[in-house]
Amino acid sequence: MDVATSKDIARIAGVSQATVSRVLQNMDNVDESTRQRVLDALRETGYVPNLQARAMRMRRSGLIGVVTGRLTNPFYPELLDALAEEITSAGLRMALWTTDEPASSTVAVQAIQGSAIDGLIFTTATSKDPALRQAVAQQLPIVLVNRSIARLQCDQVTSDNVAGGRLVAEYFLAHGRTSVAVVGGDDIISTSRERRRGFTKAFAQQGIEIPAHRQRKCDFTHDAARKVGLELLGSDDRPAAVFCVNDLVAFGVQDAAHQLGIAVPDTLWIAGYDDIPMAAWDRIDMTSVRQPIDELAKLAVDTLVRRIKKHDMPFSHRRFSAELMVRGSTGWAPAHD
Repeated sequence: MDVATSKDIARIAGVSQATVSRVLQNMDNVDESTRQRVLDALRETGYVPNLQARAMRMRRSGLIGVVTGRLTNPFYPELLDALAEEITSAGLRMALWTTDEPASSTVAVQAIQGSAIDGLIFTTATSKDPALRQAVAQQLPIVLVNRSIARLQCDQVTSDNVAGGRLVAEYFLAHGRTSVAVVGGDDIISTSRERRRGFTKAFAQQGIEIPAHRQRKCDFTHDAARKVGLELLGSDDRPAAVFCVNDLVAFGVQDAAHQLGIAVPDTLWIAGYDDIPMAAWDRIDMTSVRQPIDELAKLAVDTLVRRIKKHDMPFSHRRFSAELMVRGSTGWAPAHD
């Protein structure tokens, strides 16, 4: 069977080759019914675009770079899967850099500067990353997703982490859990800083100040959280409920409670953040705040594609609402609207 060409697609769909090209580039100036006819023709013929030829014509690589941190946190593979799906749907390919070291960001930014990739998505950005700041200063096409940096002149897509932390606080307060602690993260990381701020502020507004010794920072790992959990829960002044700024931290605190013989949820409530799939496992059963990962990924990719085409459009920071998923670690106590 002959390989289908864009000319064949145009003939089958009853459109011009220019229209086929616009659909393949995911451009906006195509009527939806026309776009659907082209997409149907693409599926019918199994058409595979010549990405190398297209890149040469458009002076673009057709590659989107993604910089992420450690993949030991299951949240990031889930986010990467969603980003990869959206990048593929846009007719592009993904190049991935995975590390917590600034050197990886430097290599990724150099890839844009050398036209090896067309734009970059950062999932674990921090304000101390010099390569990121250099890229922004040079007005390279950059989108931050998941983590944000205040006042940085680039597009950013996050969930509303302050509101998410407040959701947990209001839930604890509604059920009389006023002796609380918050565990995890570092102030340089926007997600942990904002989630902690939303949580502590909601309690402060009710006249309840969470003491410093109950606001514990630690790395985003199970082992670090378990160590902090043993210290926090092993004291005579242990809390009745603990909010952890991500699910891995919550799992570590949960294991610490188990080791100390503290019954969850009868004696201690625990809630996490991200709602990774493991949180719903029967043996874990963790109440958690869910982020809309698919929506975050779609908007991040769509925004970057637009930024690549139009460098001078206004920057945006879109925050998505989060949702509290109640499970056994808080006794399935209902959340109030």
